[in-house]
Amino acid sequence: MSPRVTIVGKPDCHLCHEARVQVSAVCAELGVGWEERSILDDPGLYDEYWEKIPVILIDGRIHDYWRVDPGRLRGALTDNRSHSSD
Repeated sequence: MSPRVTIVGKPDCHLCHEARVQVSAVCAELGVGWEERSILDDPGLYDEYWEKIPVILIDGRIHDYWRVDPGRLRGALTDNRSHSSD
């Protein structure tokens, strides 16, 4: 099963660190997989997101950027459970 949530960020980014804490807590609570990708490792991600990091993707679609609202993330993951891949 592939992760449903992706954090797009970069090392040494304080907002990315805060996003990681929030995302990991919500995903652990809900049993949802997540991953982190760096814009420094992928020129396409850099071109698309460099001024918005951290960017939170759910099932490959932008959910949020800059800050994570745990309640909003939880709601989006709960509402979208039926839309996830089998």
